[in-house]
Parts: sequence; C-alpha cells; structure tokens
Amino acid sequence: MRILLVSTSRPESSYLHKALRESAHSLQVTNDVRDAMYLASQDAFDAIVIVVGQEVRRDELHSTLPSFARLANRPSTILMLGHAAPGERARMLRAGADACFVLPYSIIEMQERLAALRRLSQHHMRASPQDELARLDPRTHEFVEGSQRLSVTKREYLVIECLLRHVNGPVARDNLIRYAWAEADDVDPASVNVVISRLRRKMRQQGFTTQVETINHFGYRLVH
Repeated sequence: MRILLVSTSRPESSYLHKALRESAHSLQVTNDVRDAMYLASQDAFDAIVIVVGQEVRRDELHSTLPSFARLANRPSTILMLGHAAPGERARMLRAGADACFVLPYSIIEMQERLAALRRLSQHHMRASPQDELARLDPRTHEFVEGSQRLSVTKREYLVIECLLRHVNGPVARDNLIRYAWAEADDVDPASVNVVISRLRRKMRQQGFTTQVETINHFGYRLVH
C-alpha cells in the first residue's frame, strides 16, 4: 500500500514510520499538511495518515480535509488526533476523514482499518476476473497465482504491488524505484535488476504463468 505519513511529532512519526515499513508499505513522509496536499495531488496514494501534534491547528486541518477527499484517486484519510472528544472526532469525520484515533494509539487497529478501507476501495474498482489471477496476500506477504503461493521479501512485495497496479501495462523504472525504494535518496539501477531477476527466478521455479517483462529504455511490465 502506498501511504503518505504526515507528522510533526518526532517520537510518534518514528514509531509509525517503522511499523508501516515493517508491514511492507511504500511510505513517503512530510511534516506539513499543506505540503501533504501538494504531494497527494502529484502522486497516487492509497492512504494519508496524519498525526495531529500540538503544532497542527485543528481548524486548518478541518478546512483541508475536503480537499483530500476530492483528490482524483480518493485516498483514505486517517487522523491520529491525540486527545479529542467524540464531538471533535465527529467533526473531522464529517469534513472528510475516514477514521479517527485517539490516545492510546493501537497500531494493530490502525493497520486493520487501513486494510479494511483498501478492501472496500478495491471492491469498487474491480475490472475483470483476469485481474484476480495474480494477487498479493497482505496478511502472509505472499504472491498468489491461482492455488500457488510464493514467499517474497518486503522489497519484492513492493515491486510486485507496484506492477500489479498496471497489469499488462508499462511501469517506468523511476516510478518503480519511487514506490519500492521510497526511503532511499539514490538507488543503483543494478539493485532494481537484482530484485527483478530474483523474482523471475522464483516465479519460474514455482511454475507461475505471470511474468515480468523488461521494456527497453523504459521499465517493466507484469503480464499474465
């Protein structure tokens, strides 16, 4: 899942950053809500997680939430509000938030809420049965084709997830790097080749019909 994390609280940001990365999410981080609005308008995120610290003006956040809801790909918006009364949480939900959490935070509950919102989004966007021939299992972190299951690393999981968003269509190498190596400032192209080669070998050994094709001077394509 592609997630934009917005937080001005260093301890909470570090904790969430670590937890989300360990769950094989592609993560981008910013400390400003206005910057988050710009980033979300330029890139497609599945969810925006906003940690509301003391520096964040809640009235300003409240006025920004409808803009997040109007984004073309309609990412889910999760608010970590710290201390907030039911009336304040209801006000944020009416403005466009999809979920609000208060202290003490439960990362497990937040992750399950993200997964539930993602399932709902995918249910509305299903195109054809062919799209279900190959999929990722977010609970086991396995690549699934029919009854076959393939264990993959977190990096391989992110690569497949990015390619699955454009099945049978081209994905630029730069886009793949931004998705699967989101935490890195500079990625050696050889690292991408190593991961792709390893995935191809695993898929071939497992008897998968799904393949990763190279598009010369551009990137890759997942075909099945």
